[in-house]
Amino acid sequence: MNLHNHGGSLEAVIDKMPDESNFQMAAELFQLISDPTRLKILWLLCHCEVCVNNIGVAVDMSSPAVSHHLRLLKQAGLIEARRDGKEMYYRLADAPKAQLLHKSIDDIFDISCPAHSIK
Repeated sequence: MNLHNHGGSLEAVIDKMPDESNFQMAAELFQLISDPTRLKILWLLCHCEVCVNNIGVAVDMSSPAVSHHLRLLKQAGLIEARRDGKEMYYRLADAPKAQLLHKSIDDIFDISCPAHSIK
């Protein structure tokens, strides 16, 4: 099929279009964060470092259920964990896609992140 020539730059844009695997990866990320519980956990981790128990209390969920959601978010590179004794603490990853989600989450919920307002 041939493109219609409307005098725009569609061909140049199409030439730069990411390959199918990039679109698949983006769709999987959006699917991951479309779960309200994971979105709530991400919102929490955007603003503080929290242990599994306290995440469970905040989202009214058992530790094993929270751990399942955390594993998915960690596999996607959105969160990081550190161990302190027997406790695992989670926070938002310092990765570009995680930081973009942080900004998006703040914008969606119309809040200013305390970490970003400290100079």
